Amino acid sequence: MYAPERQQEILRLARERGRVDVLSLAEEFQVTAETVRRDLKALDRAGLVRRVHGGAIPAGRLDFEPDLAERESTAADEKDRIAHAALAELPEDGSVILDAGSTVARLAAALPLECGLTVVTHALPVAARLADHPGIDLHLVGGRVRHRTRAAVDAWALRAYGEIRADVVFLGTNGFSPEGGLTTPDLAEAAVKRALVGAARRVVLLADSAKHGQEHFARFGALADVDLLITDSGLSPSDAAAVEAAGTEVLCVQESAA
Repeated sequence: MYAPERQQEILRLARERGRVDVLSLAEEFQVTAETVRRDLKALDRAGLVRRVHGGAIPAGRLDFEPDLAERESTAADEKDRIAHAALAELPEDGSVILDAGSTVARLAAALPLECGLTVVTHALPVAARLADHPGIDLHLVGGRVRHRTRAAVDAWALRAYGEIRADVVFLGTNGFSPEGGLTTPDLAEAAVKRALVGAARRVVLLADSAKHGQEHFARFGALADVDLLITDSGLSPSDAAAVEAAGTEVLCVQESAA
């Protein structure tokens, strides 16, 4: 099967199923995962699909949002490396805000027992992981809890974040790029993320490289709002340079040697 024929079939499957994933397509068409990624990239450039974690969705479904279990299992190794690299950005005996998101939740789980921090979060999974931590002074921000992300949103959350000024916020996102900025599917989530950016002196974005180039419905900031992006080595040098040109320092965490 020639590439244009395969891409046409991938587009048909995406529209029929609502989503396609790289590994399943590779098996279905008996090609490598890299070949499928090139096909999806071509379809994305043509405006026919939107690339998402591990696959693609039909264009026009910018409100698509994977559930918590799916996000936890996607790019797990990369997220673990990003989370451990983020430990170096913790202030000493200071205050941090932990956003909702699977990579930020991994950072919460990796906090050493000897660290002493004031932690503020609106994410129930993050709070659950830190509730018994002996060195953490935990503050849980309330509001309407979104089932999709287990995060508090709306007026209560916005009001609480408007009253604090933390040393560092560790921020999550569904998509980032120099052109599109920081985006997420839900407007209420975006409003809280925007409040987080304004509630800290330093903004550290934790995002695996698959999120680069993705754009979702709700924009909550520009890359210039971010002091440091910690990502994995899947971000190409040229894309990293473009992010740095937008005003953000980039740390690409390399895979450990076996």
